[in-house]
Amino acid sequence: MRDDCFDLKDSVVVVTGGLGQLGRQFSSELVARGAKVALFDKIAGGPQAADRVANIGPKDSVLCFPVDVTRRSSIEEAVEQVIATWGVPQGLINNAAIDSPPGAPVQENGPFETYPEESWDNVMEVNVKGVLLSCQAVGRRMAEAGRGSIINIGSIYGMVSPDQRIYEYRRERDEVFYKPVAYSVSKSALLNLTRYLATYWARSGVRVNSVTFGGVFNNQDQRFLDGYCQRVPLGRMAKEDEYNGTIIFLLSNASSYMTGANVVVDGGWTAW
Repeated sequence: MRDDCFDLKDSVVVVTGGLGQLGRQFSSELVARGAKVALFDKIAGGPQAADRVANIGPKDSVLCFPVDVTRRSSIEEAVEQVIATWGVPQGLINNAAIDSPPGAPVQENGPFETYPEESWDNVMEVNVKGVLLSCQAVGRRMAEAGRGSIINIGSIYGMVSPDQRIYEYRRERDEVFYKPVAYSVSKSALLNLTRYLATYWARSGVRVNSVTFGGVFNNQDQRFLDGYCQRVPLGRMAKEDEYNGTIIFLLSNASSYMTGANVVVDGGWTAW
């Protein structure tokens, strides 16, 4: 029998970036526990979306909206549709984020001294402004309703600097590659946005917490995996479903006295 303190049956949860790797994982687990999930994702309505949504859960438990989190009007329109269908959300997972992938143009993964201003702006727009706007749009309704839980998805690179030694193998083969600065700074910003909102909305019954996750296995280059996993005390990257328990805990009554906190789930990365 499921412990009632973890019960999410009929809870309404908004997941930004809901069609991405972790967003789909969170959403599937929520639906399996009886929640209703609204996916906010820029690619919703595109050719990849239908199959991904179908794999998350039945139509009466999943709504999907094409949302650009950098545009307030886009978020507001989707929130109003969620409320009209299911009522005010009880949960918000700010999962939408971008980074410069390993295959990005050389200038994006080059030295700090020449990191492009445009790249900085793009990352900060999505990863920080997008969270701010989503919290304004959804959190305001939660505060008016007198309850809710917001989870901001962070990263180990928001707590500690990227270990550039992991990418040395690329420089050894004459590639120019450094993990860029903007992603780290954007994830650091979420830590204090979380604290600010936790104290701001505490008397309104809205809890706000952040999570710091480590890397997730996704068929990365073996040389990268070797370097990364040597740096992790548990010796491996996370499986994509290993963060679900933390999400359920923070959305449910099991964490009812917890706000303004940062939960670290990283295989021990930040312990060294």
